[in-house]
Amino acid sequence: MTQSIYSPTGISRQFDRVREQSVYLCAPLEAEDYAVQPHPDVSPPKWHLGHSTWFFENFILADYATNYLRFDERLNWFFNSYYESQGPRVLRSHRGNMTRPGLSTILDYRAHVDHAMRELLEQEDPEVVRLTELGLHHEQQHQELLLTDIKYILGTNPLYPVYRRRTTPSPAVAAELTFLPVPAGRYAIGHTGQSFCWDNELSHHDVLLLDFAIGSRLITNGEYLRFMEDGGYERFEFWQMEGIAWARELEVKAPQYWYPSEDGWQQYTLDRGLVAVDPHLPVTHIGWYEADAYARWAGARLATEFEWEVACKIFSPDIPQRGNWVERESYHPTVATDPSDHQLLGHVWEWTNSAYLPYPRYPRPDGALGEYNGKFMINQMVLRGGSCATPLRHIRPTYRNFFQPDKRWQFTGIRLAKDV
Repeated sequence: MTQSIYSPTGISRQFDRVREQSVYLCAPLEAEDYAVQPHPDVSPPKWHLGHSTWFFENFILADYATNYLRFDERLNWFFNSYYESQGPRVLRSHRGNMTRPGLSTILDYRAHVDHAMRELLEQEDPEVVRLTELGLHHEQQHQELLLTDIKYILGTNPLYPVYRRRTTPSPAVAAELTFLPVPAGRYAIGHTGQSFCWDNELSHHDVLLLDFAIGSRLITNGEYLRFMEDGGYERFEFWQMEGIAWARELEVKAPQYWYPSEDGWQQYTLDRGLVAVDPHLPVTHIGWYEADAYARWAGARLATEFEWEVACKIFSPDIPQRGNWVERESYHPTVATDPSDHQLLGHVWEWTNSAYLPYPRYPRPDGALGEYNGKFMINQMVLRGGSCATPLRHIRPTYRNFFQPDKRWQFTGIRLAKDV
């Protein structure tokens, strides 16, 4: 994590904006929605509001604010996520069992911490500014998780309620899928410069790549449906051994939030509820097992994370200014309608064929913050690109997301690659 680029005044404004945004994202919820946990991977929305607050209290105020009084010492147990160094905690799968503290208490907790943070930021301590920026990026990660967890809460409810109705863009029409060649060579990987990055984006290093080509756009619902209709979920020759065992246990052999009906497949969406699957939009909410099997079925493969980053820097050097659930008033995971539009950023998280491992000379931070990324570098696969639920400040070519291969409640999708 690099030195903060914010001035003390700038970090104060950013602090207020990010903190307000988390509460705004929860505004459409009913009181009951805040506490439920229908799946171990899905945390209750009120837990996200509390945990992101605990981060500021525990890692900044407790160490840097003179005579700071914690709101309630017992909340450490509720809102510590996975930090072994910070003491005992509620198991992740048990967060939904906690009916108390209630939402009003958590909102009071946020107000208490926000007031103390504003006073502390007035002292203009550079280290406090740096840690505050880290805390804000952490909270923005939880804003993305808030949306995806809310989608699971509402999307598995038989009423399929709309989260927040938005203006529906004009229907997309997918351009022809082509493959963009990238020549063999030595390429730089990883974050450089003074802007913020996570420790897992370091250290900057070179890799040697062979000739390859990457898909000009994402795989669509219609293309994935053809895989399904061809018996893709049962054809073991396309799957890893663990993957086919996982696929055969699925109650519905389709992407998450797809539901069969008399009129064909329907899909739950945040802004419209249950709607017919649009064949031109990118397929989303699939796991790595599914993405890898589809790529084999299609006669291709997934890109490595290094191939993906190099292709992104060549074909998508600019961050997209497009609809985003977190910071925009519209949402639409588009695909290219113009053959010249090869944007790799900001639609869905794209599974790669790379295991989540440290880069050479990875600078794992000391202390509790060393637990943030480093200890998860096993049994997970890397995703790149960001999604419609990702804050725009987090969308960059070097950002490394990571999940186990069966996880699919995030906005995850497929981009193919080929050897040439």
